[in-house]
Amino acid sequence: MFEQHDQEAVESLMHRDVEFRQLFHKHRELDSKVRNAELGVLPLDDVTLHTLKKEKLRAKDRLTHMWETRRQA
Repeated sequence: MFEQHDQEAVESLMHRDVEFRQLFHKHRELDSKVRNAELGVLPLDDVTLHTLKKEKLRAKDRLTHMWETRRQA
């Protein structure tokens, strides 16, 4: 996530905004779990996988909103 943005700007926001940093790491963790479940490495039932995907999407939406409002601060 945020690969298309300036890495220095992302790191700067992560450094000064604890909430953004925590959510960023949570999103990465969810992304890893979803990927592993889809590859069959992490055995999850369909309902749990669907729930993880929704949580990951909510995190991404929140991160995007935070990025747009806080990066200029």
